[in-house]
Amino acid sequence: MGRGPPVVRVWRALRAAPLPVALVAMVALTGVVLGRVYAGGLLTRLVVGAAVGSVLVSVVARRLPSWLVAPLSVAGLAGFTAWSLRVSADAAGLPGSLVEVAADAARNGIPRLLTAMIPVEPTPDTVLVPLVAAWLAGLAGAEVALRAGRVLLGYLPPALLYAGAVYVVGPNADPAVWPTVAFAAVAALGLAGPAGRPGPSAPDPTAGLAPGVRAAVRVRLAATAAAGLVVVVGLAAVVGPVVAGRVDERPVDPRRYVEPPQVESLDENPLIRISGWALNPGQKLLDVATERPDGPAGATGNAAGSRSVRIRLAVLSDYDGVTWRVGATYRNAGRILPATQPEPGATVETVRQEITVADLSGRLLPAVATPRAIGGARVAYDPLTGTLIRPEGLTPGLRYTVTSASERPDNNLLATADVPAGEEVARVLRVADGVPDPVRRLAAQLAEDNGAPYARAAAIEQFLAEHYRVVADAPSGHAYPNLNFFLFGPRNGGGQRGTSEQFAAAFAVLGRLSGLPTRVVVGFSSNGNGPVRAADAFAWPEVLFSGLGWVAFDPLPRPDDEPRPVEEDFRPVPEDPPPSEVPEPTPEPTEAPSPQAGPARPVDSGGLPTPVLVGGGAGGLLLVVGAVLAALAGMRRARSRSRLSTGDPGQRIAGAWREVTDALRLAGRPVGGDLAATEVAERARAALAEARATRADRSDREAGKERDALVDRDAGADREALAVTRTARATAGAVDPGAVPPDLAELAGLLNRLAFAPGAAANEQADRAATLAGEYVAALRAARPWWRRLLWSIHPGPLRWRP
Repeated sequence: MGRGPPVVRVWRALRAAPLPVALVAMVALTGVVLGRVYAGGLLTRLVVGAAVGSVLVSVVARRLPSWLVAPLSVAGLAGFTAWSLRVSADAAGLPGSLVEVAADAARNGIPRLLTAMIPVEPTPDTVLVPLVAAWLAGLAGAEVALRAGRVLLGYLPPALLYAGAVYVVGPNADPAVWPTVAFAAVAALGLAGPAGRPGPSAPDPTAGLAPGVRAAVRVRLAATAAAGLVVVVGLAAVVGPVVAGRVDERPVDPRRYVEPPQVESLDENPLIRISGWALNPGQKLLDVATERPDGPAGATGNAAGSRSVRIRLAVLSDYDGVTWRVGATYRNAGRILPATQPEPGATVETVRQEITVADLSGRLLPAVATPRAIGGARVAYDPLTGTLIRPEGLTPGLRYTVTSASERPDNNLLATADVPAGEEVARVLRVADGVPDPVRRLAAQLAEDNGAPYARAAAIEQFLAEHYRVVADAPSGHAYPNLNFFLFGPRNGGGQRGTSEQFAAAFAVLGRLSGLPTRVVVGFSSNGNGPVRAADAFAWPEVLFSGLGWVAFDPLPRPDDEPRPVEEDFRPVPEDPPPSEVPEPTPEPTEAPSPQAGPARPVDSGGLPTPVLVGGGAGGLLLVVGAVLAALAGMRRARSRSRLSTGDPGQRIAGAWREVTDALRLAGRPVGGDLAATEVAERARAALAEARATRADRSDREAGKERDALVDRDAGADREALAVTRTARATAGAVDPGAVPPDLAELAGLLNRLAFAPGAAANEQADRAATLAGEYVAALRAARPWWRRLLWSIHPGPLRWRP
């Protein structure tokens, strides 16, 4: 009798155990499903801990008042979450205190979870949401099922959590067949036990029966429950795959609804930064230390510096005829980045670098291609290009390590290698409309005698290296007009020279016109150790070969080579050459006159006299010149009207800016393409002020001469007539030196806003830009001498000048 109560308590505990165990297992299976997209098993273990902890608190506190359970469980959740965040932060090698780590995870948990790259590294911000959700689901399920006795209703929180985990995984893992079957099985197991309602025990159905009958009844009940469980599990195992197999569409990926980390406008086209870096070559951008564990005897330190290293900053694959753009999709990534299979014809070498940021700005994170692991910085990664960004932006002093798998193609296979084609590479084969005819004919000429893809690429590389010059002060720009001027512009006018920006962009465009998949890469050249300065920044083109991957080319000329004129090797042929003229027959020699015949007299042909012919020719020439000048003036007016009144507001604002820059060139004050809009506005204001001052000095000198003439005259009428003449001259063209110049800073602000938000310009802003540009051009023209004002309207420059 003394052992009866303990035995009863143990028996009751065993009978009540299936439901809590089922709740724990159902919540833990959520961690199993979600862990399929996580790296390692840390998340699954943490979710299992949250499931056990939440249900255990409810079981232990089942005899306490219900209002005490929630505070106790929340306290347990806080302690377990703090411990889990610390464990995940240490496992990921993230610096910072627990408060900093928890605050960052609370702010960015959901967006980083939905934008993280698969496999997701279990860091504080990617484990916080699953842990809290698992604990709350376990708490709600246990309270409803154990305290209220509503088992099926208590299953609802774990079931919703499980469905949410399946949705978050989406199409990024294989179907969760066996976890789903196990979920159904443990749910059935929980139903087999009694509900956990507190209070008096339910009456025993075998009470009052003989011991033998009681045992038989219990065996029958147990067998029936087991049979029912087997049937439920069997049906789930059989029907589940059949139902799943009838679903043809892939599940929706929730990551498509969350915007991944984006690059800044500064980084969208880093190619334009080359010219700025070239003008400040001594600026230190990075400090680099390189190790090559795969090198001879584990070459490290200075031994690694004997070989040049290319540090890649950005890969630009999209070109619209105006700008090369990054166009990458970055996903938050952990320390270990997704690995890709190396190309069959490439040699892979491991390169490990420690990089310290100095003056480099933006979000793009430099690294040797292709990064495989990174430490010391939270990054987002684009696996298609193998480039990195730091969403928080680069800061001076930032230090990180990156381990890369550097691939070197087998040069012996290049000569016979082919290039891929089809939709997969359509992006890097696309040629935007508007290619200048000379550029297209040059590409055709270079590809005409070179059938193999590598031969075509080598021909383009050699042509650029032999005919063009690298200069540091070349203006930035790689649109079609810029490339056309770079390739065919006159040498004495700034053509046929540029920075690596123009060389790489020209190679990529000529390559695509020749059928080669190309892209442009921006990065730095380093000896492996020491500072990387602005002079080390350059751009290079790459061509995609089947079985070899992306192969870099170097179209830059050698420092000591003197470029040959382009005309020696490229003579553009008109599209429709005129038919060759038939040579006139040679006239038969006439018989020489006899000496006795005397001098021959001129024969009157009956034509017009010579003076009439000369006068008519001069008159016709004047008519032609007048017609040409009138046509130039009309074309100039039409060009200005088109810029200021046609197109969308953004185009009209850009046209107004072109009117200002053309006016500065007409006034002999051209501005370079490397200047910011605000700098151009300041130079324009200074040019107008100087022109007005010059005009005022000229007017003062003329007035002084007239006053001297008046001294010699003793006639008041002459003095009055002179005053009238001066008033008329002032009305006709004199400029008030104190007049306020138009505010071009406002126009520069409109242009800058247009660059950052292309579609946000309004018609009122475009009208304001046209007014500002018109006022400035009129003021600058009025400040010029009278003969320059006449030439202003007929100057052909604005009709042919490129942006």
